[in-house]
Amino acid sequence: MTNSPKASTLTGLAHSLPGATVRYVIDTLSTRIAAQEFALDERLPSERQLSQDLGVARNTVREALDHLELRGMIRRRAGSGSFVTFNPGGSSQALSTVAAETGPLHLQAVRGIFEPEMVRLAIISMSPKQIDALSEVLSQMEAVQADALAFVRLEEEFHRMIAVGTGNPLLVACYNLVIDARRQAFRAAMYRRHLTPARIATYQRGYNGLFNAIAARDIEEATEFMKLSLIEDQKLLLQDE
Repeated sequence: MTNSPKASTLTGLAHSLPGATVRYVIDTLSTRIAAQEFALDERLPSERQLSQDLGVARNTVREALDHLELRGMIRRRAGSGSFVTFNPGGSSQALSTVAAETGPLHLQAVRGIFEPEMVRLAIISMSPKQIDALSEVLSQMEAVQADALAFVRLEEEFHRMIAVGTGNPLLVACYNLVIDARRQAFRAAMYRRHLTPARIATYQRGYNGLFNAIAARDIEEATEFMKLSLIEDQKLLLQDE
């Protein structure tokens, strides 16, 4: 019996390693799917739209989608597009074993290394279109009043877009792992307890200031916000001890 062309393609992918740009697309889309930016059974944007949004070629997007299908995160339907099959309620495990084994203090240490430098590189490299897209996420964050987990998901997307804005696929892949670790159960529980409407409002003002600094290409002010944000998260962790 002869295998179908699609089956042969997926079999070949199972025995090959994707290139850096393909990995960047895989990591970015898998993070967004796991964060439920795309719901179960929802159709992903077209290959053309994804290539424009991520700044990569369409064949790169196509290969990344093949890998995501191989992982069981999406199903591709001829003539219809790609649909999410990842069920966030089906497993409490992170996409990465490393993320699942990362404790809160280890996470904070890595964020302290990454985030100030990440925003510095993003300010140097972000295009006006990327800054506009960041503004749209900020608007969604500012609309949240009391839903702590919704705010956290948008906060993660805001940071992810800053990582993408650096233009460095390796940095994006590393920061996607940080986002994966941030989604662990300890952090969700922490925010349910401590991210009150008043604290959300305080964070919203801070993110507004960060966005203004990014838009103004003010590296010093933006990196200072990142450091202050880490201090606030550290305070929440200490309250939980």
